[in-house]
Amino acid sequence: MMTKNILFLVGLLWIILSCNDKKEASFSVNDISVENYESFGEKVSSEEIYYKKELAKKFNNLKVGDTVDIAFTSTVNAVCKAKGCWMKVALEDGEETMVKFKDYGFFVPKDIEKDTVIVQGKAFVSEMSVEDQRHFASDAGKTEEEIAAITTPKKTFSFVADGVLIKN
Repeated sequence: MMTKNILFLVGLLWIILSCNDKKEASFSVNDISVENYESFGEKVSSEEIYYKKELAKKFNNLKVGDTVDIAFTSTVNAVCKAKGCWMKVALEDGEETMVKFKDYGFFVPKDIEKDTVIVQGKAFVSEMSVEDQRHFASDAGKTEEEIAAITTPKKTFSFVADGVLIKN
């Protein structure tokens, strides 16, 4: 009898913790006040918007060439100072994803570093050439020495956004 009670309690605890993990891993666009955000591109309508920790896990499960439709929220680390045509968004442990915009169809403001964003689109893993890394470093205002120090291609977490919300 005691064993049944212990098993029941362990099972109940597991269910409760599983539900809590799900709630902490993502939320829906319906859970936020969209009027507190400025919208760019297509309407963000995802029922599951992941936090950066969960997006990092999904990226780690992708191989070069894989894609996944997803929405996530995080903080902007850098943005193109020329036009607002790309942004780097924080993941976990100092990693970040390079976000570009679908069909070059919209841009974001050039002064959104440290702002919270919700981004909806396609995530994928790619390899960025030295030339592209140097181009983006130049756009970001890096020094000539920092640009010259880029000498090898690198695996990148990339994202093509069809919609972006920036928190006011």
